[in-house]
Amino acid sequence: MQTNWRIGSLFGIPLFLDPLWFVILGLATLNFGVAYQEWGNTVAWSAGIVMALLLFGSVLLHELGHSLVARSQGIKVNSITLFLFGGIAAIEEESKTPGKAFQVAIAGPLVSIALFFMLRLLGYVLPDTNPLGEMVNDLARINLVVALFNLIPGLPLDGGQVLKAALWQFTGNRFQAVHLAARAGQILGYSAIALGFAIDFFTREIALGLWIVLLGWFGIRNANSYDSVTTLQETLLKLAAADTMTRDFRVVDADQTLRVFADAYLLDTNAPEVYFAAADGRYRGMVSIDDLRLVERSQWETQTLQSIVHPLTEIPTVAESTSLAELINKMETEKLPRITVLSPAGAVAGVIDRGDIVRTVGQKLNLRIGDAEIKRIKEDGNYPSGMQLGVIAKSTIS
Repeated sequence: MQTNWRIGSLFGIPLFLDPLWFVILGLATLNFGVAYQEWGNTVAWSAGIVMALLLFGSVLLHELGHSLVARSQGIKVNSITLFLFGGIAAIEEESKTPGKAFQVAIAGPLVSIALFFMLRLLGYVLPDTNPLGEMVNDLARINLVVALFNLIPGLPLDGGQVLKAALWQFTGNRFQAVHLAARAGQILGYSAIALGFAIDFFTREIALGLWIVLLGWFGIRNANSYDSVTTLQETLLKLAAADTMTRDFRVVDADQTLRVFADAYLLDTNAPEVYFAAADGRYRGMVSIDDLRLVERSQWETQTLQSIVHPLTEIPTVAESTSLAELINKMETEKLPRITVLSPAGAVAGVIDRGDIVRTVGQKLNLRIGDAEIKRIKEDGNYPSGMQLGVIAKSTIS
């Protein structure tokens, strides 16, 4: 499994390097080193590595622009990672309004444009014949290209984020805006792949054509990811606790002794893990097996379940109408293995654990999730690695 390397932090934001970053660092060094050969080998290759590092320094500042604007809106930025295709800021949630989403999206390109003007001014001061002056002017042009490239209107590029914000403002529907911006990104990605193959075929510029194909593939993959995550977010809002809950619990007599309860249920290998005690037609609360074990065995003969139940008002519950996004967020925030669902009358309608959630989402989205996997999730209490529902639910309701 590929692991990113942490190299420090900037403004409290962790910085990571993808191992493949060294590939593009080497290619950039080679490109600049060859271009500067007129200065002699030693100077050319030294300038090449410096330019490659300054290029990624510019990319880092670009991503930092997104990150600091997001943080100014109270949004957590988990990290900034430099990788094969540039950089990416892991911003935890969506901005609250289209206008704020636009601010986060445009911040990166504005940083690159600002760097372009600053470097151009510096270039005017330095002599054209000076290697440093040529490097400054080259870096200025690169920052302008980075800004313009990122403003292409399709996800995952910044221009796609700007387009999403505009569509969100126009339609009033954030999810629809993401779907449309992702579709634009898919079209651009396929167009880039076609262009790359055309360059390979007609000009024999194999390296350039392959790079454009890879960029197109990267764009399509990430546009698809945006589209899929948005579909999942919509699903989590449409599904309710009532659609997910199961009756995988047992109602027992609250007036029976602990001994009777233990003999009747604890030796049953097929018994559920959850019990609710009721008496006189009313639920008294949940019975915890751990609480039973805390009671001296000598008292099991006389003490009833009433003495150890947890009233429904004291256990984590949700209403049947609660959205799955809210339910998941509550379970993750409070670190709950399961949650109880109450009917409008205050009775126990069902229980939900993470396995139930994954099964329901899988059925809704036609995902192939086997019974063995559902059983594992129920036992481990962890979502599958490719389905980070806790993070997605938090970003959905934020």
